[in-house]
Amino acid sequence: MSRFDRTFLTVWVGQLLSGLGSSLSGWALGFWVFAETGSTTQLALVIMAARVPALLVSPFAGALVDRWPRRTAMILSDAGAALGTLAIAILVATSSLEIWHLYAALGVSSAFGAFQFPAYSAATSLLVPKEHHGRAAGLVQLAGSAGTVLGPFLGAAVLVRTGLATVFVVDLASFAIAVATLLVVRFPEPEREPTIGRGAAGLIAEARLGLDYVLDRRGLLALLLTFSAVNLAITFHSILVFPLLLGFTTETAAGATISVGALGMVVGSAVMSVWGGPSRRVRGVMIALAIAGAGLMIAGSRPSSVVVALGVFVVLVAVPIAAGTSQALWQSKIPPELQGRVFSLRLMMAMAATPLAYVLAGPLADRVFEPLLDPAGGLAGSLGSIIGTGPGRGIGALFIVLGLSIVAIVITAIRNPRLRNLETEIPDAIPDPVPA
Repeated sequence: MSRFDRTFLTVWVGQLLSGLGSSLSGWALGFWVFAETGSTTQLALVIMAARVPALLVSPFAGALVDRWPRRTAMILSDAGAALGTLAIAILVATSSLEIWHLYAALGVSSAFGAFQFPAYSAATSLLVPKEHHGRAAGLVQLAGSAGTVLGPFLGAAVLVRTGLATVFVVDLASFAIAVATLLVVRFPEPEREPTIGRGAAGLIAEARLGLDYVLDRRGLLALLLTFSAVNLAITFHSILVFPLLLGFTTETAAGATISVGALGMVVGSAVMSVWGGPSRRVRGVMIALAIAGAGLMIAGSRPSSVVVALGVFVVLVAVPIAAGTSQALWQSKIPPELQGRVFSLRLMMAMAATPLAYVLAGPLADRVFEPLLDPAGGLAGSLGSIIGTGPGRGIGALFIVLGLSIVAIVITAIRNPRLRNLETEIPDAIPDPVPA
């Protein structure tokens, strides 16, 4: 194993543990907020506070990542995010925690967290040989999916057994381990461009270079917009799958169904980390996204826990393969000195779907689709005769529409010659290794 492989794996272990700690505290905090307030709106506002600051900071974070050593940016991100967690831990320990405290503390953690993805992705491009970028992306996603699957169980268990304070002690310990792993390694650094200017004006001008690079390469722009549109549909699914299940089963059974489906993310990430993705990456991304759309249609097709679990499993197997393959494609096409800015742009576009989905999901489900699939609704005699009527079946119909939308997006995207020929029209920014 090369020095860079060992460095990547050392950093990966630290980030895996940090992600598990953050997922643990995130789920436990969500349980606490809902138990204290009984309000879904309050829970949604806390989630928004944990995401919107990163959305606002991302463009500037990318420019700073390209100015700074990548390792420094990752240490800053982990240490800064830990500050917000530490503030909450102190408030919990002194029995002073109130809901409004969470907005400020989570906002700080979110703002620092905006540096993590661009710095980690840009560092991986140089730590791992180009031919293994797909496998590295799979490993990074595997770390994230471990938190997604284990977070709810661990968060609930620790919260019930030992209380909220212990949750944040564990999270802070995971941040400390992540920073320690970064302190013991060294990263290769790209050649850096001279800064354009000083202050905010110079930072904005540098951030614009990443956007201009993508706008000038229509294939990359089409790929970015395709993923943004699909991500919106997938975010709808993550918000509405629990209400879909509660239309015909209990809360316990719904939780178990979601957990079984979520194992698909682990499977998809593990497959990606071993396989590395298809050699024809654009085609592989589009096929995987179309499979995710099919999974949504399966999940909405019948009021059955088995069918929903199967559909969610298909979605979450396909998404890591599509995302990992796309990540490897971006890493090969973007010059290392611009990757912080471009990856921040990608992160911002992905996160932009979250607030939009939260705003639209409830009204679409409650005011449009659920009434249509009511036993006396307008679609009860047509679509309702196929997928059923009653509570949750409107959300099922919405899932089918979302799945069909993803397939339509994929068909439209692949007809774009700039996207279809991206791999040959845009030269690799990182050269192939020279044979020995």
